[in-house]
Amino acid sequence: MSNGTDLLRSWGITLLRVTIGAVFVAHGGQKFFQGFQNVAEFLNGLGIPQPTAAAILLTAVEFFGGLAMILGILTRYVAIALAFDMAVAIVMFHWRNGFFMPNGIEFPMVLLVANLTLILSGGGEAELYRF
Repeated sequence: MSNGTDLLRSWGITLLRVTIGAVFVAHGGQKFFQGFQNVAEFLNGLGIPQPTAAAILLTAVEFFGGLAMILGILTRYVAIALAFDMAVAIVMFHWRNGFFMPNGIEFPMVLLVANLTLILSGGGEAELYRF
């Protein structure tokens, strides 16, 4: 492939990274504003152990992981955490609700696959810190 094609592909991955990061910042921010207790109650209803600690961790991973994703800081590592987040969400909640939104696996599956793509490809161009 030519360098031009490689550069376009890399900028396409960057667009994916920034978009996915923005989605996670929004969802993590929403959880911050709901309060950890409300998130913990939801997680408790799903049978998640240590729901308060899980709510804090989940919120932090989504919000700060999303920020790191936007900035391109340790993209592959952040994508692992966010992919795990989506895999747990699919198994614990969305799977039983079928495929389609608002509660099916459709949207979290797309986020899972996008993060798997970033794990495999890296963060593209304009990353602040790669490892």
